[in-house]
Amino acid sequence: MSEIKLRKILEHNTRLREQLNVPRATISEAAMSLVKYTKCTRDPMLPSVWGPVEKRDDPYAPNTSSNCACSVM
Repeated sequence: MSEIKLRKILEHNTRLREQLNVPRATISEAAMSLVKYTKCTRDPMLPSVWGPVEKRDDPYAPNTSSNCACSVM
């Protein structure tokens, strides 16, 4: 029984050591990255901020180019 416990502890220790090597970003770097992304990326759901979006650029606009006459409700 003690060998099984030792093996589990060693496996857990190995996983923890692997996690130590994972690259991390500071909170200030992550926050600045998020601010930069939101300032540079147009969001069609916020026309009050970015202005109106053309139909061809709007991923949420209904697709009228198909020949299907069905409607989705």
